[in-house]
Parts: sequence; C-alpha cells; structure tokens
Amino acid sequence: MAGFLAATQYNFRRAAKDLQLDEGMILRLLTPMREVKTELTVTRDDGSIATFVGYRVQHDNARGPMKGGIRYDARVDPDEVNALAALMTWKTAIMGLPYGGAKGGVNCNPRELSLAEQQSLTRAFVDGIHDFIGVNVDVPAPDMGTNAQTMAWIVDHYSRYHGWSPGVVTGKPLELGGSAGRDAATGRGVMFALQAYLRDAGEELAGKRIAVQGFGNVGSWAARLLAEQGAKIVATSDITGGIRNPEGLDCEALLSHVRQVGGVKGFSGGEDFPGEELLTSPCEVLIPAALESVLTKENAGEVQAKVIVEGANGPTTPEADEILQQKGVTVIPDCYANGGGVTVSYFEWAQNIQQYTWGEERVNEELRKRMDQSWADLKQEGAGSADLRLAAFKLAIKRVASATRLRSS
Repeated sequence: MAGFLAATQYNFRRAAKDLQLDEGMILRLLTPMREVKTELTVTRDDGSIATFVGYRVQHDNARGPMKGGIRYDARVDPDEVNALAALMTWKTAIMGLPYGGAKGGVNCNPRELSLAEQQSLTRAFVDGIHDFIGVNVDVPAPDMGTNAQTMAWIVDHYSRYHGWSPGVVTGKPLELGGSAGRDAATGRGVMFALQAYLRDAGEELAGKRIAVQGFGNVGSWAARLLAEQGAKIVATSDITGGIRNPEGLDCEALLSHVRQVGGVKGFSGGEDFPGEELLTSPCEVLIPAALESVLTKENAGEVQAKVIVEGANGPTTPEADEILQQKGVTVIPDCYANGGGVTVSYFEWAQNIQQYTWGEERVNEELRKRMDQSWADLKQEGAGSADLRLAAFKLAIKRVASATRLRSS
C-alpha cells in the first residue's frame, strides 16, 4: 500500500505548492498526531490461539474529533492506514464537517473467521484502543470487512470501560442508536455528486450508461439508486467476475442473485465477462467503487467513460490522473464523491449527542444539501479548472491549515 500513501501525499504536496504553504505547516499537516499498534490475541473455535495486529492512526484533530473507519482485511498495514487517515482529514474538511481524520484496521481475513471469532477479535481490538477513542476524541465507523454488528460489539465493549456511549462509533444498528439511511449513504452521495456535476454541465442523468466496479455496499446502492433515476447500469463486477447488459441490468434482481450465490457471476439478466475489463467498458460514466489504485497508467488510456465518479478511496493513481486529464475525462474525486458515508455518520453522531432521532427523509435531504454545498465550494475553489482533485485538496488544506493556525498558541 506504499503506493497509495505516496499518491495521497503527492496530491497533498501538489495542492500545498499551489497554495504556497510554508514548509512548517506542510510538515504539521502531513505528520499524524498519533499512531497506535496493538497485538490482538484470540482463542479460535477449535481452542487454538491466534494473534493479529491492529492499527489506529489519528491524523489530525484541528477541526474537531477524529473520524474514520475500521477495516478487517489481509492487506491492512501501517502505510494503508496512514494514507486513509490523512484522506479522512481532507474529506471531512471538504464536506464541511467538524471532524479531523483517522483510520483503523486489523490485518486479518474476516472470511476465515467465524462470527464468534470476529467478536473476540473486535473486543480484543477495543481493549487495545479504548483509551484513544471516544465521543469527543475519535469516532470509528464500519469499513471493508466490518459492519453494523462489528460496531455493536465496539459500543458494548467500550461501554464496559466508560459507561454507555453509543456515540463512540457510527454505522451502528438502529436499535443501538444508528441512523436511518446510513447503509445507503455512501452510494446515495455518489449519486448526488454525479447529479451535481450533470446539472452544472446541462446534462440529464436519465439514459446515461454507467459501469460500476464493485457491487458491494457502495456500488450496489449507487447502481440501484441511479437506475431508479433512469440511468442504465450497463456493467458491474465483484470478486467473482463481471456481468453486463447494454440495455441495462435489473439491479434489484442482480442484488437478489448476489445474496443467493455470493457474487454477480452467472446472473441470468446479463452476460458474464472478465471483471478486469469493466474499467474500459463502453459507457458515459464509470464508478470505481471497490479498491485503491485500480486506474493506472497501464489502463487509463483505454477508459471510454467521459466522467469518473470515485466511489472507492484512492482508485486513481497520479499517473492515471494525468492521462485522464489529457483525454478530457472529468474525475470527481473520492474525497468529495464518497463523502456521503461520513456525512451521515456525522448526522448519526449528532443524533446520539442530542438523544433525538431523525427520520430517513430528513437524513437523505440533509445529505443532498451537504453534497450540493460541498460541490459549490469545490467549484468555487477550482475557479473553472477541470482538475477537481487539485481543487478539493486546496479547499481541504485551506480549512485545516486555518483551524491549525487559529488553535496554535
């Protein structure tokens, strides 16, 4: 993941240079506030002992408590967590949320762990980090390999140390203080981001051919919501392969198929094809909603989409960015496009603090307003530039640097 960390720092330095930021401030904004590494010992179902390594990187708290997901994945390492924590600092600033950035993870393969083993692992992780998280300190959320049940275990175990604290995490089950609309939030935010762009461009969403890489939580919600608005989801993919239909996939039927068989492959409403070909599929809009660094200098030149909406974190390398710019492809960057998840997490946190519950209609409407305002801020910062990633980083850095200066003694 060193490449992903390097790409994040490259985008930061490019914007900092444009802003003529002094080296002292650059160093402050690049250096994480705290890095926690903890060994996790778990008793497996067969009685054997297994050990894992957990990480929590807290990047910046100049604008408020830190915020960021916890992922369970075999690729979790310090570089990945550092890059994602920094990206959360910039994302929360772009979205105008009173947060800084953090990220956490455990190096494991959750598919190889039973539910009981996942619970033991989660509780062991809380044992290692509970002194460093809290409602007004650092508020985790679900990420790759974790979900609402994981957050429920965190709330329960953290509360054994600190008293009942539902606001210590977001993305919880509704019964424990979760927010309506949270599951769909990132995918819905992707839709709002695309709608904001098309509105400014004088184009309609209806009839647009869209390819979605990744049919997990973000990709499946984005696909379903966009299809409801009249877009054609012509291709999607996951770890099992790809499925395409030039007339548009039935996303609800596809979701039912995935729940039954565990992947998109073999769906009767489309044609199977190699998943790696999705990024260069014929379409107007491409939504990478799976992994980091999938658009590279090797494949960027073959992209047929005119607009890319980054549902995943860091799907485009700097080299690919340059190629796409030269091709005239508009890239709506991750630090704005997938900001719906953290925004509704903020709404959940606010509801927990207020002990007052919002309805789903209000959540979705507040999310739309926030996405539209952040788009307007982004366009104003870019002043007509086609390089939206540079504009996004400049906007974020201005806001975090200003808060840092105001709080300095």
